[in-house]
Parts: sequence; structure tokens; C-alpha cells
Amino acid sequence: MHALLAAAPALPLGEGGKYVAGAYIVFVLLLVIYVGIMAAKLQRIERELRDLAGFAEARTQGEEAAPGREEASSNV
Repeated sequence: MHALLAAAPALPLGEGGKYVAGAYIVFVLLLVIYVGIMAAKLQRIERELRDLAGFAEARTQGEEAAPGREEASSNV
């Protein structure tokens, strides 16, 4: 059994070997594209989150600067 495993090549070297190598290349290429798309999405989400945090902070500071707004909103 060990002799059979030692004699077998690690990668097929015949006609099918080209297709196996091509399949691996396509798989890795698709994986790299997928990771790139996810990284771009993450950057966009982080940028939008920073913008929202800035809006929330500005709104909080704006409410502190105008004390009369608290009374008007409590009557609603």
C-alpha cells in the first residue's frame, strides 16, 4: 500500500492536469475578486457609519445649544 502511494504523483501530469490547474486558478481568481468586493463594501459601510455618527454628534450638540427645543419636543 505504501509503495503504491509513493509511486503515485502528487498532481496528475496527464491531459487532466491542465484542467485541474486551470480550475484552481479560476477558483483563486474568483476568491480574490470576492474578497475585493467585500473589502469595498466594508469601506463604504464604514464611511457611511462615520457620516451617521457625525450627524448624530452634530444633532446632539445642536440640542444642547438650544435649550428651548427640549420644551417644545416634550409637549408633542
